[in-house]
Amino acid sequence: MLVTFHSKAWSSITLFGGVAVTLLKMMGHSGTVPSALLAADIPASLARLQQALDATEPQPRQSVDAEIDDAKDVPVGLRLRAWPLIQLLSAAATQECDVMWEAGHPVV
Repeated sequence: MLVTFHSKAWSSITLFGGVAVTLLKMMGHSGTVPSALLAADIPASLARLQQALDATEPQPRQSVDAEIDDAKDVPVGLRLRAWPLIQLLSAAATQECDVMWEAGHPVV
């Protein structure tokens, strides 16, 4: 399953279903697909997501060159997978827009 997030503040993004549900639960949401967050709830949800990511996967302290050299051996972490959603939520919070998500591919 794929989950596509929509907001008037940012381009739609699509995540794998398991990753999307995990991130939604980290935000304090039930993980239900489809669903939505009202603009007023986004800053708190974004803060919970970032706190949960910090607790489960601390930010690496390596240099960029070391990360590139080690990239072949390291799986893509949840923090990196969350980055597009964090960008969408940040833009939605700034512009006070709702965020919605649904199962499936984005409309092209």
